[in-house]
Amino acid sequence: MAATSQTAVLNDLRQAQRSSGPAAVLAIGTAVPANCVPQDQFTDWYFRITKSDHLTELKAKMKRMCIHIPLFSVELTIKKFLPNKILFCFLGSCYEHRKIIVFLAGDKSGIKKRYFHHTEETISSHPELLDRAEPSLAARLRISGDAVVHLAAAAAERAIAKWGRPAGGITHLVVATNSVAGEPGVDLRLASLLGLRPTVRRTLLCLHGCNAGFAAIAVAKDLAENTRGARVLVACAHAVLLPFRSPDGAHTEALVSMALFADGAGAAIVGADDPTTHAGERPFVHLVSSSQEALPGTEHAVAIGLGEAGVDYRMAVEVPAIVGSAIERCVARSVAALGIMANARGAGWNGLFWAVNPGSHVLLDSYEVALGLEAGKLAASRRVLSEYGNMMGATIFFVLDEMRRRWRCHDGEKEAGEEGQWGIMSGLGPGLTIETIVLYAAGRWNEHY
Repeated sequence: MAATSQTAVLNDLRQAQRSSGPAAVLAIGTAVPANCVPQDQFTDWYFRITKSDHLTELKAKMKRMCIHIPLFSVELTIKKFLPNKILFCFLGSCYEHRKIIVFLAGDKSGIKKRYFHHTEETISSHPELLDRAEPSLAARLRISGDAVVHLAAAAAERAIAKWGRPAGGITHLVVATNSVAGEPGVDLRLASLLGLRPTVRRTLLCLHGCNAGFAAIAVAKDLAENTRGARVLVACAHAVLLPFRSPDGAHTEALVSMALFADGAGAAIVGADDPTTHAGERPFVHLVSSSQEALPGTEHAVAIGLGEAGVDYRMAVEVPAIVGSAIERCVARSVAALGIMANARGAGWNGLFWAVNPGSHVLLDSYEVALGLEAGKLAASRRVLSEYGNMMGATIFFVLDEMRRRWRCHDGEKEAGEEGQWGIMSGLGPGLTIETIVLYAAGRWNEHY
C-alpha cells in the first residue's frame, strides 16, 4: 500500500512538472554577416583572395559549378521526365535492384548570392588558412568562434524581440554549430551577450552538419514539453572558415563546398504551455513529433572530418539519388502513427506544407520527384537557397521564417496552413541521416510577428 502511495505521489509530481500543451515555435530570428558575394562573382573572388588565378582549368571548372548544378542521378518514373532536363539514361545497378537512372542537370546552381564573415583581409592576415599542410585549426576556431557567437546573438536578439518578452524569461538555451569546439563554449558566451540569467540551462551541440538545426529544435521540443513554463531559446550558427582553403587539383571535391556553403545564424523561441497564459505569445507552428532514420550502408555519403588543417566536408555525388530513393519511406514512417494523411484532402503529400532544408538545388529536385510534389511546394526552401546559399544547420530557420513571411503577406489575410494545417520539416545530415519533424500550423498569423 505504501509503495502504491509513493508511486501516486511521484506520478503527481511528474505530471506537475510537465507542460500542459504541445511544443510550438513562438518566434524566429535570422542573421547573416555583412560581406555579400554574388554567386556569379564568387569564383573570381575566391581565386583572387587565395592567389590562385594561375589555376585556369580549376577556375573554369568552378565557374561552371557555380552556374550549373553538378550531374546527379535520381530514380524517376516516365511521367516525371522533364524533357528540358534529361541528358541521357541507362540501366544500372542501384541499391537492391536494377532501376532506370536518369541524369539531370539544372540551368543554374539555384544560388544568387551568399554571405561570409571572412573577407579578403581576413585571409591575407592568415596565410596558414590556405595551405593544407599548415596546422591552422587553432586560428580557424578562434576566428569562427567570434563570428558564430555574434551571428547567433544577432539572430537570437531578433527572435527575442519578436517574442515580446524579456530575455530573462528564457529558461533553457540550446546552441548548435559546426564551427567551434572547446569549453567554456559558445553557449556560455552567447548567454552572457544576451543577458540571460546565470541559472539558464545550456546545451551545446557540435558537428551535426546540415541537420544541426533539426537536432537543436528536437532537443528544445523535448525540454519544453517536459518542463512546465520552460521557454527554450534555440540558436544555430555556421561559419565556413573551417573548411576554407586554396583550390587544389588533388581535392576537386572541395570545390563543391566552396560553391555551396555560406555563413548565417537562425534562432527560435520554443515553448509548450497554453499561450493564453503568457500575454502576447502567439505560436507559429506546433512541433508535433520528431524522428530520425539512419540509412544503412550510406556512411560514406556525407561526412565531416576535423583535423589540424581544419574541416573536410565529404559529400558523395549519389546523395540526391540516395535521398530520392528513401525520403518517401522515411516520411511515411514518421506520419503513420499520427493519421494525418486522412486530413490531406486526398492530395497525398501535396496536401501538406513543406519546410525542407535546401542542401542544394538538386536535393530539392529529388524531393519533388520522389514525393510527386507540385511546383511551388518547396518555394520557401528554393528562395532561401537562392538568397543565402546553404548555411548548414542554420538554413532551416531561414526556411521557417520565409514561410512565416509568406503566410503573413499573402493577400493580407493568409490563414496559417491554408494549403493544409499539417506539414513536414525535413532535412538530412551525416550518416546518411534523414530528419523529420511533423508540424501543425497554429492558425491565423498575428501581424505583430
